[in-house]
Amino acid sequence: MEERRRTKVRGMEKERIVVERAIREARERAFAEAQERAEKAAAERAATGAHQRVMAEARERLEKACAEGNGKSAAEKASMEAKLKAERAADQQYKGSGPSNSSKYPSPSIHDGRYSGGNGESVERCKATLERNQRTAERARLAETLDADVKRWSSGKERNLRALLSTLQYILGPDSGWQPIPLTDLISTAAVKKAYRKATLFVHPDKLQQRGASIQQKYTCEKVFDLLKDAWNKFSAEEW
Repeated sequence: MEERRRTKVRGMEKERIVVERAIREARERAFAEAQERAEKAAAERAATGAHQRVMAEARERLEKACAEGNGKSAAEKASMEAKLKAERAADQQYKGSGPSNSSKYPSPSIHDGRYSGGNGESVERCKATLERNQRTAERARLAETLDADVKRWSSGKERNLRALLSTLQYILGPDSGWQPIPLTDLISTAAVKKAYRKATLFVHPDKLQQRGASIQQKYTCEKVFDLLKDAWNKFSAEEW
């Protein structure tokens, strides 16, 4: 009887500690979230400015390369035409007024595939290169932004499963379909285990594919999935 009473007291004491810790974490999280929002706004402004500068520089370099390439192509074309005209004139001079040799020296602007549309092809290549570089820069900028978002969200909550689970809505976004779980619903071990399974299933790659998630959502959920697994390993080691 006495042993049961002591066990009950220990259980109540443990629950009290958990509740107090949850309240303290909620207060700390509220402060951290306000700070995160301010930092995110500043980071987005800086990232936008940096991205615009990078794209402007890349466009300027490519336009310069295109201009140089077109100039070189035009000069080579003019040189070849002048050379062919000189050869044709010399040939006609020595052969007199015989049959026309125009078929022997066709005009490069009409018959020579190396020069017809040469400038246009060069411009198209430059445009394709510019578009490819823009896509690469956009992907890099997106990854950098999403990494920063995940880092701000998880700051101070690394390997804290309850804190991560109770704030998932802030990183997944309001359009993700995730239903927030209050911290007060994550006091017992069984509740945490249930919420963890629900969360990992929600951010699992297979489920994201079925829901037709965007590239941004897939990238973010992959990071969240890894953080949840790491926190679960720590939680399991402490509870059992």
